[in-house]
Amino acid sequence: MQPRKTEVLDEEQTDPRYGSSPSSRTVQALIEYGLVPLDKPRGPTSHEVVAWTRKLLGVEKAGHSGTLDPPVSGMLPIGLMQSTRALSLLLLFPKEYRGVMRIHSSVPEKELSRVAAEFTGKIFQRPPQRSSVSRQTRTREVYEFALEESAGNLSLFRVLCESGTYVRKLIYDIGEVLGVGATMVELRRTMVGPLTEERGMVTLHQLNEAVYRLKSGDEGPIRSVIMPVEDSLGDIGKIVARDSAVDAVCHGARLGLPGVLSFSSDIKKGDVVAIMTGKGELAAIGKALIPSQEMLSLKRGLVSTTDRVVMKAGTYPRMWKSHGGKTAQDAPSHPS
Repeated sequence: MQPRKTEVLDEEQTDPRYGSSPSSRTVQALIEYGLVPLDKPRGPTSHEVVAWTRKLLGVEKAGHSGTLDPPVSGMLPIGLMQSTRALSLLLLFPKEYRGVMRIHSSVPEKELSRVAAEFTGKIFQRPPQRSSVSRQTRTREVYEFALEESAGNLSLFRVLCESGTYVRKLIYDIGEVLGVGATMVELRRTMVGPLTEERGMVTLHQLNEAVYRLKSGDEGPIRSVIMPVEDSLGDIGKIVARDSAVDAVCHGARLGLPGVLSFSSDIKKGDVVAIMTGKGELAAIGKALIPSQEMLSLKRGLVSTTDRVVMKAGTYPRMWKSHGGKTAQDAPSHPS
């Protein structure tokens, strides 16, 4: 996928006294705004794995995006501290799984491939009885379903699907259409958007070793197992705010056009956007109020809402008025 183009409104430099680029954070700040691409083992629940991670790192808060059932292994993104507020962004991305299904009675390989192909595109699913969501029929999209290898009644498959798709139910439904039944024997999640198995996952043993090494002053291992939350943004549209507007955004203010330095060129009204600082830090998540074209043509006006604040208020200096429902456009364009 080609990276998004950026439209620049102003070349104003960011003040080095405030904040820091994600790659230059201290270990403490990395943990505060970090994400662990954990390789969940089979057996424990996702909740248990998050609790162990929180205890290992000694942090007050941690959370995960996209629950994996106990028998399922693979990518479980765990956000730490402030980064838990950004985990909802990962629900916007497709997920990839690899697994093994068992057909209950032999069918011709050609027939199996034909039926599997019917389960790509928009499909209807009703969550299984043992699920954490309401059991109402809903639509999900399967982008790819590939049968990679077969041996007897066992088939290795790869599926790329929309977040919230129940792969176990998908295999069950394929068996129903085949008329012989099918069961998912094993499943592993290999990708959540920009977080991939090839890019690297972290085991609990590696995390434990990194924490142990950190206690003796070696920061290298902990920096290799925790990534800045900004590395999980993928191709989400971005709006870069002036230093003078950042703290207003961190207090929940909507971002106005005078507070914008640059933005992705293909943002549409209503798109989820990441509000960034000039140093590449994630300040907040919002929705675009106008498309990119209008950001180029207008001089004033609101650009985005601020729905989820990630950065701590006070990281950048306050340069805005607190009365009258002001927005981040009320900050001066240049600090005085």
